Amino acid sequence: MIRLFARERINENWRGAIVALGNFDGFHLGHQAVVEQAVRWARSEGRLALVATFDPHPVSHFDPKAAPFRLTSLDQRQELFAAAGADGMLVFEFDDTLARTSAEDFVRELLIDRIGAAGVVTGEDFTFGRKRGGNIEMLRTLGAAHGLAARAVGPVLYDDRIVSSSRVREALKAGDCETATALLTRPFAIRGVVQHGDKVGRTINFPTANLAMGKYLRPAYGIYAVTGRLPDGRELLGAANVGIRPTFDPPKELLEPHFFDFSGNLYGQEIEVVFHHFLRPEAKFDSLDALVAQIARDCLEARRLLEGV
Repeated sequence: MIRLFARERINENWRGAIVALGNFDGFHLGHQAVVEQAVRWARSEGRLALVATFDPHPVSHFDPKAAPFRLTSLDQRQELFAAAGADGMLVFEFDDTLARTSAEDFVRELLIDRIGAAGVVTGEDFTFGRKRGGNIEMLRTLGAAHGLAARAVGPVLYDDRIVSSSRVREALKAGDCETATALLTRPFAIRGVVQHGDKVGRTINFPTANLAMGKYLRPAYGIYAVTGRLPDGRELLGAANVGIRPTFDPPKELLEPHFFDFSGNLYGQEIEVVFHHFLRPEAKFDSLDALVAQIARDCLEARRLLEGV
């Protein structure tokens, strides 16, 4: 799938596309409904379908000190958009210039002139432009005068509640992997490069692949049953600790998956850790022996859950 950037005038080959417009962080059921509508519309008229996303997220721009909250990286979103049938991803790089852009200019100068969109699909509650001055009604009104059509997709419900990125985050912060998976239609996953650690895991026969969590949302600290996806396509079963490792000093926040029946070298490689089940909260142990005994029990439980799928 091609990645285009909204800072540049779109190539003629991509003009006239149908654009799904939103943040799409997490790409949950509601987001999928918007993209599905855009792809269906594009196909019915023989057009290309683009999914537009903002990166960095506007919240990060306006509040750089905000706690990490991302559900997906840009690369993950691109893969998800491709799997949903889109032809390309259009990235709006959110900077001071875009933050100052009025809703009217966003439609006229970006969507119509620079991108040349023939149609736009958003969620009913999507807002855009300086101070969130634009909405679907403005998009329809301004677009109509320039040949830009606009459609809105209503909220999607799960368990009689609206599906949203905020709801996914709430579930993950509560350690509720099952609800997060249902809302996302797949388990939450963190992707990162394996880094060197203090190698304590090797001394107790539970080596881990250490990952910094970067801008990802921090799920509830604790132990999870996970799978790992390696660059060569292999999938491994494992158990992972997310947190600050309170048994050791100094505390250090890490994602530390231990993969069963694996002894390869993963340093410097990008892997994806997929969260399936929350096993227990993170805890401080009085001795290393007590910690090792608990890790063994955690691994047995994680294996039981994962092999039962």
